[in-house]
Amino acid sequence: MRPADKSGKAKANTRAAAAALRMLPSVDECLRAAESDGALGAIGRGWRVELLRSALAQVRTRLAAGACEPAESRERIAALVIAQARAALASDEPRLRAVVNGAGVVLHTNLGRALLAESAIDAIAAAARAPVNLEYDLDSGGRGERDTIVEGDLCALTGAEAATVVNNNAAALLIALNTLANGREAIVSRGELIEIGGSFRLPELMAQSGARLREVGTTNRTHPADYVGAIGPDTAMLLKVHPSNYRIVGFTTAVELGELAAIGRAHRLPVAEDLGAGAMIDLSRYGLPHEPIVAERIAAGADLVTFSGDKLLGGPQAGIVAGRRELIDRIRRNPLKRALRCDKLTLAALAATLRIYRREDEPAELIPALRMLRRNPAELEEIAQAARAVLAGRLDSGFGIEVIESAAEIGSGAQPAEQIESRALRITHPERSADAIAAMFRRARPPVIGRIRDGAFMIDLRAIEDASALAVTFPP
Repeated sequence: MRPADKSGKAKANTRAAAAALRMLPSVDECLRAAESDGALGAIGRGWRVELLRSALAQVRTRLAAGACEPAESRERIAALVIAQARAALASDEPRLRAVVNGAGVVLHTNLGRALLAESAIDAIAAAARAPVNLEYDLDSGGRGERDTIVEGDLCALTGAEAATVVNNNAAALLIALNTLANGREAIVSRGELIEIGGSFRLPELMAQSGARLREVGTTNRTHPADYVGAIGPDTAMLLKVHPSNYRIVGFTTAVELGELAAIGRAHRLPVAEDLGAGAMIDLSRYGLPHEPIVAERIAAGADLVTFSGDKLLGGPQAGIVAGRRELIDRIRRNPLKRALRCDKLTLAALAATLRIYRREDEPAELIPALRMLRRNPAELEEIAQAARAVLAGRLDSGFGIEVIESAAEIGSGAQPAEQIESRALRITHPERSADAIAAMFRRARPPVIGRIRDGAFMIDLRAIEDASALAVTFPP
């Protein structure tokens, strides 16, 4: 084609695009057209307007760029807008979506940590559907205290005199420090100045609480004399922090809780311990490493223990403070308590979870986090073979699917140095990278979250209890 011919064709296309743009319908015209559309007509007007405006902008851009054939009528362009809006509506999904946890981390913080027991889910639904006696005393007819919903069970399970609940364990430690040590010193071993996920550091939390950090000992060795030597007129409390997300090994010495409690009693100072994971039972019964049990720490002399509801306890996100009644009462009177308190849904789920521990001989049968942790290799091998068959029916023949031995983790900082024997599916393709396969599984319905190891995409079965969870569909 000669240059003049090319120029003439370009001008003709420009004129056609301009003509099509002049025929663009208004939002009101699109709204009227959408009323007869089954999908768009069934949604609220505000959302319908939002979808149509977005679709109109996209069609305008495509027409201006010559990316679609110029339409010969206003009605035809309106139909393009309606089709674009309908496609956007069909692809719209909630931001919070169910996924398959094949990452090999049972308590995966990014995936919501502990799954709830069925009774806890039922309790949430019941509390959501009807008014409840959240802060209403049915005996007296007067105002009640929401902590009473869970305090009795917490005290029975931990041996504490009293307990209170806030919205997570960081909040539990924050309010304990603010109540007991605001404007004064809290003594902590240097080896326990932890950082948890999201660059969240204990010294920074202490600063926000108003407590002044007094470090003692060294990173790897702290002795009783270090605490005693640091106690002075400004000392308000002694704090011990369970280093749940790391281990220091080798030439190490730490002050045991019983020793620290004795120092606290001798100097009339409260001793608090932040446990983090909050195990209620001995995990060693399942062949897992022993994790400090809340009741053991109370018995060892801690005046306060803070721990999570959604880690090894296996309940909803919550921060629990258990210990001496006089200290718990002071925490309840702290104005921060209202800012950090839990809502009725959290308390309903936590209460149902605690009832399992109190009423059942084997809580791991009903609490998903514990049930997943105690699964044996034979069970995992069986489900891995079943899952392999399920996936083989959904992937083309170019994919290789192999059952291999794997190592899973508890997660959420619990026993980071320990791995649990598991099984995984190793998925490969001669023309696709492990990253590409991982992305494909994240786009599946439901999305599958795995991990990449040794150049291959893997789906660990430790947190997948039914092979049908991998009966996924892949978008084209």
